[in-house]
Amino acid sequence: MPNNSDMLSVENISLRFGGTQALTDVSFQARKGEILAIIGPNGAGKTSLLNCVNRFYKPDSGKIILKGQDITNVPAYKIAQLGIARTFQNLALYSGLSTLDNIMAARHIHMKANMLQSIIYWGKAQREDVAHRILVEEIIDFLEIEHIRNTVVGALPHGLRKRVELGRALALEPDLLLLDEPMTGMNVEEKEDMARFILDIHELRGTTIALIEHDMGLVMDIADRIVVLDFGIKIAEGTPEEIRANETVIQAYLGVEN
Repeated sequence: MPNNSDMLSVENISLRFGGTQALTDVSFQARKGEILAIIGPNGAGKTSLLNCVNRFYKPDSGKIILKGQDITNVPAYKIAQLGIARTFQNLALYSGLSTLDNIMAARHIHMKANMLQSIIYWGKAQREDVAHRILVEEIIDFLEIEHIRNTVVGALPHGLRKRVELGRALALEPDLLLLDEPMTGMNVEEKEDMARFILDIHELRGTTIALIEHDMGLVMDIADRIVVLDFGIKIAEGTPEEIRANETVIQAYLGVEN
């Protein structure tokens, strides 16, 4: 059951696609201010679980509670307004826009000026735009991407595009940040940079983070707790030390040394 320390509570979520059972009775909590890792083999249901949390999918049964509010039936377009931001396994950026414009686009939920004020671009609309741009520039500085602020995102290498997508998620000012394989396709140096940014977001901003990641060394280093899925079923939950020693997890995912 959820309590006051829970940012997110997933209660008995099940999801089916035709004859395929993607998730079966999955429950877990993400506590306020923690890094929660969700791991498991390919096809375990990890991304489907995040898609239920931010309402891309509607679960067949179960509940999703955010900050004490049941969001199971909340439309997907309202999720960002409630404090959830998301990055994707496959990049979902505006490839024809610059880094600055991609991050600025996420500020739309915080814009209060009406259409007429925005067209005239005077008074409230202008002040609001300046304030949003200041915040976006702070994110650009934080992620150390000043040198590509005006570069078209489609021309950037994969690692930098991943960083831009993280910046766009941060521009929503989320309470809960969902990261779907934020380091996929990166080299060692890029992974180290991304891990540093994730830890800084957690420590400096106090953001609750739920991430899917296959790099077990990194997961064990940065996660406070870990949830393990296998064939859509939660098989374990605990601290990195507990998961590392869990025989069921070893057999299903981590493997044993000959």
